[in-house]
Parts: sequence; structure tokens; C-alpha cells
Amino acid sequence: MDSLRERFARDGFVGPVDILSGDEVAEVRDAVADVVANLARYRDRLYEVEEAFTDRPGEVVCHFLGGFRVHETLRRLIVNERITSVCADLLAVDRLRFWHDQVFAKPPHHPGVVPWHQDYSYWQRTEPACHITCNLLLDDSDEQSGCLQFVPGSHRWPLLPPVPFDASLDSIRAHVPEGATWRPIAVPSRAGQATFHHSHTLHGSDQNRSERWRRAVVCNYMGPQVRVADGREPLLRGVPKLPTGAIVSGDDFPIVFDRQGAGR
Repeated sequence: MDSLRERFARDGFVGPVDILSGDEVAEVRDAVADVVANLARYRDRLYEVEEAFTDRPGEVVCHFLGGFRVHETLRRLIVNERITSVCADLLAVDRLRFWHDQVFAKPPHHPGVVPWHQDYSYWQRTEPACHITCNLLLDDSDEQSGCLQFVPGSHRWPLLPPVPFDASLDSIRAHVPEGATWRPIAVPSRAGQATFHHSHTLHGSDQNRSERWRRAVVCNYMGPQVRVADGREPLLRGVPKLPTGAIVSGDDFPIVFDRQGAGR
């Protein structure tokens, strides 16, 4: 059987991979519930809360960035070595830097989708493209509940334009390269399992047609030498501005895995 790294290089994603125990999932699920229930209180400390969700919660998926800034459980999660060691291995780096986290929460029978997209299309304020994403499920997820889907090999496509978060699921299809193979693969996963994908891999998720919640915490990482591509604005809301060309660094972007120091 191919190794995770071989599958990642070939397809641009791997998973599901076992990460958290049932008790650990419950703890993270409680943390997410606390932040979602108190978004108004936490909003100024979060990097971003999806405005379309704020305006139309019955239509748009709940999505926010920066949960690690407001909840200790989410802060511990981003440095969990069961996540960071896999990311470093797949990214082929000895040291791994944290980029930012996200939460997606789809209630039962919620029509909101996450449109097909490539993560790096939103991250071009950093360079080079040396990024990876872990999508950790907090609920059992399948096609009925809107599990993640990936287009194998799309990490080798050109960078496509970003699409609005509240766009239709297939809005990116007009920009897919001519002749490219479009054969999405759904990846059902159990709570506590995760998928890992390249920053250029096209992925998305359909609406939740099930009786179950579909919640996930997303942890995004990058290589230690990624730099600021445009220093005119802060990389994320509320973080110190870094000059163009500087290595992305600081308290908000810590090194979370160091192969030389692993296990210390």
C-alpha cells in the first residue's frame, strides 16, 4: 500500500487518519459550542467571522477564524503532535509553523455549502506556497451530512480565482482548466479522524441533508521559511504588521513542530 506521503504527492490529499479519542473529541466539541454560542462576545478577538453567516444563519454555514485565540482547548489542539507531525511529514519540512485555524459548523438539515476552492487562492499574501491543511471532524461525516470532497490531482492545476464563501457549490467550475479531469472523491470520516490536503487541492462540501451535526476544526500550517508577500496590511486582523519579504513569525504564527526537538 502506498505511504501517506506517496498518496499526498499523487492526489493532493490523504485521509481519513485517526487523530483524537472520543473523550478528546467531546472536549473540542464543547469548546467549539462555547465559541459559537458566544460569537458576539468573542468577535473582536477572532480573526474573522463569516459575515454572510451573521446576516443569513439559516442559509450560510457558520465559519470563523482564530478560535485558538479565545479558547484554551483550541489552543492546545493546534500544537497536538498527532496533527503537526503528519503535516510536517507530508509537507516534507523539519519544522512546521502555524498559520491559522478555522471552524465550520453545519446544523442538521442546513442548506449551506462550502464552494469548491483552493485554499492558497485566499492566502497569496504569503509566499512561497508551502502550506497544508488538517480538517478534523467532530462528528461522523458522510455524503449525506456534507463531508469533504476532493478533486484528485488538482494540486497540480494552476491557481484558480477565489470564490465568495456564500457562492454556489459549483461556481468554480467555469474556471477549471480545459481538459482537466473532474472526478471528485468524497471522504467520509468518523469523529476524531482527519483529512490532510495541499493548499492547491480543490475541495468543497455540500449541504447537510442528515439529522446530524457536521462540525470540523481546520488547522492550517506552513513551512518555516514562508514570507510576507504583501506587507501593506496585517496578514490577519489584529496581528502586528510584518514587512514585505519578512519571514512570517511572531506569537500568532509559532513553530509548532520541530523534528530535532520532537519528544522533548
